[in-house]
Amino acid sequence: MKRSQLIALILIPLLSALLLLTPVAELFTGQQQLSALLIMAGMVLFATGALPEFVSALLVLVLAMLLSLAPAEVVFSGLTSTACWLIFSGLVIGIAIAETGLARRISDRFTRYLDSSYAQLITGIVFMGVLLGFVMPSSVGRVVLFIPIALAIAENCGFARGSKGYYGVLLAAAFGCHLPTFAILPANIPNMIMIGSAESIHGWTPMFTEYLLLHFPVLGLLKAVLLIGVILLLYPDTPRRAAPVSRNGRFSFRESRLMLIMLTTLGFWLTDSIHHISAAWIGLAAATVLLLPGVGMVSPKSFNDKVNISSILVVAGLLGIASLINYSQISQVVGERVLDWLPLEPGRDAVNFFSLSLAAMLTGVVATLAGVPATLTPLAGQISQMTGFSLEAVLMTQVFGFSTIVFTYQSVPLMMAMPLAGISIGHAARLCLILAALTVVVLLPLDYLWWQLLGWI
Repeated sequence: MKRSQLIALILIPLLSALLLLTPVAELFTGQQQLSALLIMAGMVLFATGALPEFVSALLVLVLAMLLSLAPAEVVFSGLTSTACWLIFSGLVIGIAIAETGLARRISDRFTRYLDSSYAQLITGIVFMGVLLGFVMPSSVGRVVLFIPIALAIAENCGFARGSKGYYGVLLAAAFGCHLPTFAILPANIPNMIMIGSAESIHGWTPMFTEYLLLHFPVLGLLKAVLLIGVILLLYPDTPRRAAPVSRNGRFSFRESRLMLIMLTTLGFWLTDSIHHISAAWIGLAAATVLLLPGVGMVSPKSFNDKVNISSILVVAGLLGIASLINYSQISQVVGERVLDWLPLEPGRDAVNFFSLSLAAMLTGVVATLAGVPATLTPLAGQISQMTGFSLEAVLMTQVFGFSTIVFTYQSVPLMMAMPLAGISIGHAARLCLILAALTVVVLLPLDYLWWQLLGWI
């Protein structure tokens, strides 16, 4: 039996006993107790990874229906949300970028200018990862695409496997294409769960540009700078030979056509405050074009072989949990007690902002990153009344929480990236802890000042 499965076997009965055999049970009706038990078990499974995440998602959805805890339109609301369609679009776009060779060509053209110094190399790799976040809305896809390229870059620069330079390049690629991109709306699963649950529960969906303006300067750009500085400090090295210059051949017709589709898609994403079309439907339109016979660049065989339905099921499961929390009114019962522990009070903007941001971060430690919006979104209305913040501001404080990774297990893309890169989890864990501490000490106060400047609080 795996360690994660043993932990789940201990935690689920223990937490169930605490729920049923303590005064906490008096807070819920019988139906609410069943819902709370299922939600708690589901979050433990997601947090521990005792089962594959898509299996945990299916288990939650099936049991919710078999126990008649909510109508089908509530339990399966995640499948109709924008979050699922953004993931689907990202998977299709990722296949097209990989199969046409466009990503590798662009990467080669960037890296030919990056080998003059180690600092320039790490900086370039991190910001290449950030740029991929704008054109490829799938963190898992970016990891799968970018890590092999980073391996080639490390080899071209003469870094032997296991050297500090090797670790630096691969960690810059893994963290660079994931951590700062939480500040880009369609770029990661927690972002999409947040907008999906906010849409289904509160009827509000943030626009691409307002989300980018609020979060990218601090949680995107400055976090990327912090990441670069920490890697340079922990893994100093020097490139020992220049990366080979890529060929100067023209872009193929397929590459040019994909570039046009991607630039058009990005253009619509960046101007959504004008046309008010959701990022999900823009991405879905691009994916549909890429799948059209004779027009697109993704064949039926590639689609069937490479589209990962499990990531969609994970989002559906987590959104189902969020909807179940809202439908069963558990959030209202628990929220009144839990929120009493936080020093929330109208007029104390700084204390409220720091409390909500840190509470979201600690929620991610327990429930993983994707569990932050699933857990906190149903409570946003109550928190808004307690703080005097707008509902939108309360929802947006979650971004600090799920963009701050304290432990590697919180992030599926990072857990995928380490084996692909041939790096032990220990290196990623150390980097996570240092970045989390710096984020709280340095970026959280700056984030508060930025929100004040923009008039969000």
